Amino acid sequence: MSDAAMIVAGAIACLGLSGAGSALGTGYAAAAAVGAWKKCYAANKPAPFLLLSFVGAPITQTLYGMILMFIMLGKVGNVAPGAGVPVLVAGIFAGLAIGLSALFQGRAGAAACDAQAETNQGFTNSLAALGIVETVAIFAMVFALIALGAIK
Repeated sequence: MSDAAMIVAGAIACLGLSGAGSALGTGYAAAAAVGAWKKCYAANKPAPFLLLSFVGAPITQTLYGMILMFIMLGKVGNVAPGAGVPVLVAGIFAGLAIGLSALFQGRAGAAACDAQAETNQGFTNSLAALGIVETVAIFAMVFALIALGAIK
């Protein structure tokens, strides 16, 4: 496989893995939000619109994967021979870290949906917890950018 093909494969893997994590994470949180709203309707309580912030939180990880994808694609034809393997490896592992962050952010978001709907309290604390999980994705993206910058 040529260097260009490996770089493109790394870029696709990065976006695909981060996007898959976002899909799983938003899916978990969305299911919990729908269940929490059902409980609210059954109890004749207003359904909190704020739950959508927990549902949407894992979407940003797809953007991080997209940023890395564009940086990687910019390396096609602009790197020394042999650079394909490191870019491919960076794409796979950065995408995996970013995607797992989204997955677990969605799991935490699901718990936040349930707690917010039941108590109508703790929104800020829940967002802070989701932000900490998001930080893993940001670190993975930044460190991957640094590593990609070292590939000439």
